Amino acid sequence: MPFWLWLILGLVLLAGELLTPGGFFIVFFGVGALVVGLLGLAGVVMPLWLQGVAFSAVSVLALLLFRKPLLGRFSPPPARKVDPLVGEEAVTLEEIGAGRLGKVELRGTPWNARATNGRALAKGVRVRVERVEGLTVFVGRAE
Repeated sequence: MPFWLWLILGLVLLAGELLTPGGFFIVFFGVGALVVGLLGLAGVVMPLWLQGVAFSAVSVLALLLFRKPLLGRFSPPPARKVDPLVGEEAVTLEEIGAGRLGKVELRGTPWNARATNGRALAKGVRVRVERVEGLTVFVGRAE
């Protein structure tokens, strides 16, 4: 196969990688085709079967060596949990009746709160966050 066909195939494969949602697979086959094309351009004469072997070997080797580092470099960082509030201590800003919504001060900010044990909590009592659902913290008496 003429070198220029390998070069065109390599460019088409590289463009295909740009047009597909990432995974970094096609780019390595494009690199393999470009390497075989550049070898032909440099005057290295190979039979068609050897061109196919060189294309396959360079593509797979590049895939094995460079895919993981590229994914690490261009992928978004993994989602991490927001700063957990469970276990933090808060102070009630008002009386929180059993099964009713009230307010606590947690990290200097007022939060909606519910008592977890079903008993009322007086104003100014230290409580501990047991769970969080949306913007409401469920609190129990701190010991």
